[in-house]
Amino acid sequence: MPGSGAVTRNTLRQQIADALRDEVLAGRLPPGTEFTVKQIAEQYEVSATPVREALVDLSAQGLLELVQHRGFRVRVYSVDDYRGMIEARTLVVDGIFRRLVERGIAPGSGERLVSVRRRAEEACRAAQSGSLEVLIGYDLRFWRELSGLVGNMYISEFLHRLRVQCWVFAVPHLKAAADPHAGLWSGHSELVEAVTRADAEEVRRLVHAYNQHGLDWAAGLRTADA
Repeated sequence: MPGSGAVTRNTLRQQIADALRDEVLAGRLPPGTEFTVKQIAEQYEVSATPVREALVDLSAQGLLELVQHRGFRVRVYSVDDYRGMIEARTLVVDGIFRRLVERGIAPGSGERLVSVRRRAEEACRAAQSGSLEVLIGYDLRFWRELSGLVGNMYISEFLHRLRVQCWVFAVPHLKAAADPHAGLWSGHSELVEAVTRADAEEVRRLVHAYNQHGLDWAAGLRTADA
């Protein structure tokens, strides 16, 4: 069938990118880890072309960086980088919820809202139990689906990218922490309920608490490194 080779390669490219992203988010590929296209191609037993394309995609998303003549490296983010991510995230999230509260949940979004609520419940449970890898998966899906209620895929994709970058920074610190719970936010369900009620004041309070939680945690990291 014409074009089937390109479809297969693009699918493989996405599968490799997803697998490597999961490895980074799980902490199995820590920041600073270097590897070549050849090494990844051999690991997954595939040709170099979809691997190279996947690595370029992950670089564009801010997870990897190209090391000239050496391959790729998992990006190392600083506390200042993380604070910048939170600042950008704050502007996006504030805009999302302002729009959701002002316009309400779009008609026909009931089923999607049920899914968002389910993600929220699972994320809360994972945060409270300290199941980091489980939390990351549900947290990313929660924010993607919740922001998707706005109906603008560009906003949703941008927020998803920021959240992935935040987790790339946070995971090594959380894994090394004596009490990782301190860095985990678990207000997902409260936020969904406030949005559902169109309670603008409560939404603002929860979003502010969410962003402040990240800033306070980052400040603690800076103090520990001082």
